[in-house]
Amino acid sequence: MGSGLAAGSVRARYLVYFQYLGTDFNGVAAVRGAQRATGVQNYLEEAAEGLKSVLPVKFTISSRTDAGVHALSNAAHLDVQRRSGQLPFSPEVLTQALNTHLRHPAIRVLKAFRVPSDFHARHSATSRTYLYRLATGCPQYEQLPVFERNRCWALRADCLDVAAMQEAAHHLLGTHDFSAFQSAGSPSASSVRTLRRASVSPGPASPFVLPQESSLGLGLQVRRMTAILVAVGLGTLTPAQVKVILESRDPLGRHQTRVAPAHGLFLKSVLYRDLEDCGEERWPGKAPACTL
Repeated sequence: MGSGLAAGSVRARYLVYFQYLGTDFNGVAAVRGAQRATGVQNYLEEAAEGLKSVLPVKFTISSRTDAGVHALSNAAHLDVQRRSGQLPFSPEVLTQALNTHLRHPAIRVLKAFRVPSDFHARHSATSRTYLYRLATGCPQYEQLPVFERNRCWALRADCLDVAAMQEAAHHLLGTHDFSAFQSAGSPSASSVRTLRRASVSPGPASPFVLPQESSLGLGLQVRRMTAILVAVGLGTLTPAQVKVILESRDPLGRHQTRVAPAHGLFLKSVLYRDLEDCGEERWPGKAPACTL
C-alpha cells in the first residue's frame, strides 16, 4: 500500500471500456479550470464520485480523441479505494454504477475488468483501430440523413476511385516515420508508428469506410492520412505521390494541409494482450458486442 492509503482500505484497479458521440465534447480529455468546455473524462469522473472512493477517482485515458471525434470503444484505467471492511466492486457492479451516475446521454460504459495495480491503459495497449466514414454525392450538408449529421464526412463527388485509394493506402502499411502527417511542432516524442492494416471499402451505412489499425495511437494523423487518400480517390493525387509524401517526413508540405473533418472519425477499438476486447461494436444498428 502506498503512504497515501487509509489503514485497512483496499484499492482495486480496473480497465473500463466506454463509448461516446463526440459532438458535444471538447475531446475525451478532461477540461480543468473555469472553462465552459468539457471533455468526456469530466463526466466519467463525475459519475465515479458515486462510487464513494476514499480517494478521488481519476481516469487515465488510453487514446486521446479531439473535439468532435467519436469512439465506439475507448478505454481507461482507474483506481477505486473502498473503506476498511468493504470488498472491491465486481466489474459488473462497477459498470452498472458508473452508467447509473453518468449525466450525459452520449456516453456509456461498456464493460470493466479487474487488472493488476501496475496496468496502464495507454502504455499496455497493443493496437488501436480507427474507422473513418465518408458519404458521397452530397452537394449540400442538408442532404445528409439527420442520423448521419456530425457522423461522417459529406463529399460533393458522386463516387471515389476505391482501387486507387487502396493502392495508395498500401504505401502507408508497416513501420514508418509518419512525420509528414503530424502537425508541425507536435509534442509527440516519436513519430514512428506501425500501421498494420488500412483498407477502403463500400459499406451498407455509407458509401465508403476507411478502417486503419495501428500499434500506437494516430489521432490527428488518421485524419491527415484520410484526407490524402480522399484526394487520391478524387483524382487530385496519384497513389505514387502518397509514397513520396510519406518519405518526405515534412509536415509542412503543400499536400499536408488537408485534414479530414473530426466528425467522421471513430476510435473503433483498443486491444490489450491477454485481455478480452470489448471494442467491436458494430455500426450501425446492431446489438452491442458487450452487454451487461
